[in-house]
Amino acid sequence: MTAGPVHGTWEPRPAARWEDGFLSGNGRHGALVFGDPDDDRVIVTHHTLVRPNGAEHAEPPQLAGQLHALQDRLLAGDLTAAEDFTDGRPLQWVQPFHPAFQTRMRRPDADTRDYRRHVDFTTGEVTAATADWTSRVLVSRADDVIVQHVTGPGLGRGLDITLDHRLAHVPAGLGVGHGALLTPEGAVLSLRARYPDSDRAYTGVTLVAVTGGRISLAAPGARVEDADSVLLLTRVRRHTGDLDVTEETRALRAVLAGRSYQELRDRHTALHRTAYARVRLDLAADPGERALPGSELLERPHGTALLERLFAAGRYHLLSSSGLLPPRLTGLWTGDWDTAWAGAFTTNANLNLQTASATAAVLPEVTGALAALIHGQLPDWRENARAIFGARGVVAPTHTDGESGYTYHFQREYPHQLWTAGADWLLKPLVDHDEARGEQDPRTAAALAEVAAFYEDFLTRTDADGHLVVVPSYSPENRPAGASWGAVNAAMDLSAARHALLTAAAYHPDHAARWRALADRLPPHRTNADGALAEWARPGLDDTYDHRHLSHLYAVWPLDEINPYDTPRLAAAAHRALQLRGAENDSAHGHLHHALIAARLRDGRRVTEALAQVLEGDFFHASLMSAHYPHRDVYNADAAHTLPAVLIEALVQSTPDRLVLLPALGPALAAGELRGVRTRFGADLDLAWGPDGARAVLRPHRTHRIEVRTSSGTEPLDLVAGEDHVLTLGTW
Repeated sequence: MTAGPVHGTWEPRPAARWEDGFLSGNGRHGALVFGDPDDDRVIVTHHTLVRPNGAEHAEPPQLAGQLHALQDRLLAGDLTAAEDFTDGRPLQWVQPFHPAFQTRMRRPDADTRDYRRHVDFTTGEVTAATADWTSRVLVSRADDVIVQHVTGPGLGRGLDITLDHRLAHVPAGLGVGHGALLTPEGAVLSLRARYPDSDRAYTGVTLVAVTGGRISLAAPGARVEDADSVLLLTRVRRHTGDLDVTEETRALRAVLAGRSYQELRDRHTALHRTAYARVRLDLAADPGERALPGSELLERPHGTALLERLFAAGRYHLLSSSGLLPPRLTGLWTGDWDTAWAGAFTTNANLNLQTASATAAVLPEVTGALAALIHGQLPDWRENARAIFGARGVVAPTHTDGESGYTYHFQREYPHQLWTAGADWLLKPLVDHDEARGEQDPRTAAALAEVAAFYEDFLTRTDADGHLVVVPSYSPENRPAGASWGAVNAAMDLSAARHALLTAAAYHPDHAARWRALADRLPPHRTNADGALAEWARPGLDDTYDHRHLSHLYAVWPLDEINPYDTPRLAAAAHRALQLRGAENDSAHGHLHHALIAARLRDGRRVTEALAQVLEGDFFHASLMSAHYPHRDVYNADAAHTLPAVLIEALVQSTPDRLVLLPALGPALAAGELRGVRTRFGADLDLAWGPDGARAVLRPHRTHRIEVRTSSGTEPLDLVAGEDHVLTLGTW
């Protein structure tokens, strides 16, 4: 029994599948832990591990010379014209993400009595234990190393330690070499893997230190006998050419430096716990359900204990996979070299949804990781704009492996080279972060100016009414009924262009008039014959409703362009569009994207129904990492990382000038507490609610006037920096 939400999860048996392994990570290295007392395996991953497949040499297509002719054809009504806007290359996937290897610690005749494995979200530590053996794993934020510690009398029977590259779908041509040597600190094991037909490789190094007992080399690894405890420190690095293992060994020895496991753990926990504990959700769940293992809790999809734990797990996994880069489609983890969709960063919904809670859930580590990806790839984005559109500024790709930001992944059915809205969507969390802290990041300002420059060069064509036309235009990953994918004036493209220009104007007053004037020339959204916001504002382009993406409602979420307060008629049309939207192939990201938009439109019933599709659809593994499709089909982080954002949006929404409290409650959110969320007007918020009413405590960091929206109406509120403000609401 527990007094509050469980900040961890547990299982009564080891993971039989890598998908069920508990996860730890520091945003660079990842660890996927099976917790098997006979064969203690930890799969090691790293954000930089992508397999060369030819994409490392790919560049964007040189299409700018064809752009004017394409625009003429599309504007003349040729609905297949964009199919010719290509250099004829075959589909090129980005370099696929893959695991490095697994550390293995095998012991004979293991005692499996009293087994339990557990992951503590507050520390990032994964523990597996039996009557005579305990194994602990964490990935240190302080020292950037995977730390494994094994103790117990069961070690007296001996322990064989190896680095094993033999994971699912490992390439037959992977060139692997092992090394082992003894040092004063213990044994150093290394594994070097060269990719087939490439000069690129990666190397893992593990330092094995023992307390008591003996350690000896036993090719290709080491053997430990009669030890009281064993400590492993592991790092992996991707590189070109050879890597100096001696230098890597020296670095691991410096990390160890006589420190105990507890000291290494404390150094890490000081950083991890601070980040994780900033925001908490308590839904007053049944204590008995809170005590259940995760696999049993998943069988009770209507209980609030499951929502509490998935909220906690989602924040934990999102934090753990964000650092050097933001989360991939699989977060930071995989046990298979054949990762679905190359384990890429997909920027036309997936990455955007996963990072949706970064500002409100107070995870600047996530925003910082996203910023690192963006700013590291801006030179490539500039080349996309030049090569494809003949324009200044930047255009983001739909897929990236984290190395290249070039647009080269496209084909007839997925003409991603036409998509121009990506930079605005990717920069939106950085803008939200600046709003919340009340200070503009000069790097964000510079990137926004480049997006605006692109639109200045790209938006040159007009319609009969004098409005600018976005041509070519693409609504990921849908197409108009009876037409091809490349079209004119997709609603998402219109909103992205308008938002990018107006946001850039807010950051750059000297250019504001010019960019606002350009934004004002964009056409309005169109309402179709069904009363729904049209996915293409161009008359004659009819909607295709059954699709997993909801790109046309970008103006509702994540933007604030359409909302029930300022634009009620458009909000009603957007709501009608949401009602008509199908789920197509039941992708988790589609259901939760639907829920986020429904929350902005104050439709709690639809939020509940979308959540139910995921909670009842068997989307979560025992690890509480999610799948892309129902019945745990295709390991994917979209649902796991997006669910916290859905719950927050149902309870609290904010803009720089507005607070909306409890906009989209459903039965599972009938009562509870949400503590520590951050608003975009620069105040922290604690919220408690129940059948008898609600109480919100605002802790503003700057003086500001906002409006507060509740079911009872709207009231202005003057906030003073440093002075708490309490809002008490009547029966909800």
